Amino acid sequence: MPETMEPVRLAGSVLHRNYHVCAFFHSRAEEYRVLMPFIREGFQRGDRAFHIVDSKDRADHLRQLAAEGIDVVDAEERGQLDLCTWDQTYISGGHFDQYRMIDKILEILDPANRPPGGITRGIARMEWALEDLPDVHDIVEYETRLNYVLPDFHDPVICTYDLARFDARVVMDIMRTHPMVIIGGILQENPFFVPPGEMLRELEERKADRS
Repeated sequence: MPETMEPVRLAGSVLHRNYHVCAFFHSRAEEYRVLMPFIREGFQRGDRAFHIVDSKDRADHLRQLAAEGIDVVDAEERGQLDLCTWDQTYISGGHFDQYRMIDKILEILDPANRPPGGITRGIARMEWALEDLPDVHDIVEYETRLNYVLPDFHDPVICTYDLARFDARVVMDIMRTHPMVIIGGILQENPFFVPPGEMLRELEERKADRS
């Protein structure tokens, strides 16, 4: 895998490989405090920002970016900022389809959709999985399958989780599907990461036990 031309700084460290990151936060304020330097760095370098938020949070997210000096109107018009909502991506059509969403991620990370010489910096809030909608429980399998496709890219994909809303069992499973993790505002290599083939076998065994 090629290295990025410039180091990508995230949460007190530098990403060299393993660009699939889960970030656990206790509040929205903590999330912005930790991720905003990474977001600013991307805009300053001309990288593409692809963010996915709840539709209720879209206006506030734009205000947070504008407060950092980012011209969000210009960035959206030029395509440098692509701000989507859950119902445009994860739960389009009122349900979650992990394979459709993986195809969407591949489209997002396609080099043809980013600036020449730049990268795409993806941030996605994952609380859509708490909605009462079909197949949202496939989130752990989805996060696992991403590890088959993301190593082909060196564009960081950060999945953020609100620790106040997800129970401990789900948090532990999610942690095991990401090679890198942000805990306490610090990025670190994840010692609990499980390779996707092994994780998928475990998930299949759980399904068999339940049935």
